[in-house]
Amino acid sequence: MGLSQRRHSDDRKAPLIRPVVEPFDTFVHAESSGGLLLLGATVVAMLWANSPWAASYAGLWSTPISLVVGSHGLTETLLEWINDGLMAMFFFVIGLEIKREVLVGELASWRRAAFPLVAALGGTIVPASLYLLVNGTGPGAAGWGIPMATDIAFALGVLALLGPRVPLSLKVFLTALAIGDDLMAVLVIALFYTSTISWLNLGIGALFLLLLMAANVVGIRHPLVYALLGIGGLWLAFLLSGVHATIAGVLAAMTIPARTCVSGSEFVARGQALLKRFEEVTSADRPPLANTERHQVTQRLEMEVKDVETPLQRLEHALHPWVTVVVMPLFALANAGITLDANGWTHLTHPVALGIMAGLFVGKPVGILLATWAALRVGLVSMPEGVTWRQLAGIGVLAGIGFTMSLFIAGLAFPPGPLQLSAKVGILCASTVAGMVGWVWLRGSGRAAG
Repeated sequence: MGLSQRRHSDDRKAPLIRPVVEPFDTFVHAESSGGLLLLGATVVAMLWANSPWAASYAGLWSTPISLVVGSHGLTETLLEWINDGLMAMFFFVIGLEIKREVLVGELASWRRAAFPLVAALGGTIVPASLYLLVNGTGPGAAGWGIPMATDIAFALGVLALLGPRVPLSLKVFLTALAIGDDLMAVLVIALFYTSTISWLNLGIGALFLLLLMAANVVGIRHPLVYALLGIGGLWLAFLLSGVHATIAGVLAAMTIPARTCVSGSEFVARGQALLKRFEEVTSADRPPLANTERHQVTQRLEMEVKDVETPLQRLEHALHPWVTVVVMPLFALANAGITLDANGWTHLTHPVALGIMAGLFVGKPVGILLATWAALRVGLVSMPEGVTWRQLAGIGVLAGIGFTMSLFIAGLAFPPGPLQLSAKVGILCASTVAGMVGWVWLRGSGRAAG
């Protein structure tokens, strides 16, 4: 009996749940899914915070949750666990993306990285400057970092809705630009939005970081080791040190191995040998559960697949859906609930909100265009193939969708109260307008790309 016949004899009916799971899986991996889920969570948060059940919204996120081990305990509200804990996973994935781009992506060489990095630099300096121009040295001055970052999920989601009207080079540029923005935002958080530092805990965190680096150097690839050292050591030490715990996520990501154990040719040779052995031991009269040799071959094949992949690739692929479906929507649900009362117009016209809106909607495109124009004039960079100035301006507008990172920095810059509320109003208004204008602008910026 041939392999195809044996395979046919082992065929089973598809699980009943597959018709339900497959559309969900397709949605999770679609480019626009992150933006749509964020939008949905934001709408729910706004409706909930302004409904007759508004008290339950505030009460839920202020619920204290304790983690106790022996005589030691850590108590934070549900909102703090989301912002300090789950968002560390978000920053961990950002760190993995940054490392991948630096090693093999758009940031791998100066020639490829120059254009998006110059754009990102202009798109962070000008928005922060406009914000400070509006707020000066007043009570809202601490929020200058809020309009610096781009929400990559929202921006790419809007871009995905345009389909073939947008060339691939433009999508790649926006991704690299957003990653550059995120990198600068991470540095700003680490350097400027840090409370009183506990040098003892920071030193303990540095020790765990060295252990993570040593694990990489000696060739340890199992994710459990990095999880224990990263969460049980680095994240907790940073949380107690005063440096924001999400920075630990980025640092831990940089230690994840990005090398394979076997080459492609070795994998092909070993894989073919194992598949041949699988064919030899597969028998129609021996069910898979009773076929020990077949099980051993499949285990060996699974190990070979893991060895030919990098831990960085596997972790990014495994965690990205969780960040898209759980972490970011939950963050939006917990942070975007703004109570609209009689003082709504006051918050919208507050210098903090005005500074954020000026920074995101005006400063982002102006900064990106000015920086890239200046760099092109001096020959520092070259325009990506197939990208026009009109399209670049549209991307600059889309980059004004700050949302997730802007809300996050707003929570660090201001305590709960009027200033934080004004910041959230400004972020939501600017991000909404930037998304709509950017979509309309790019929709008419050229013919559909082949």
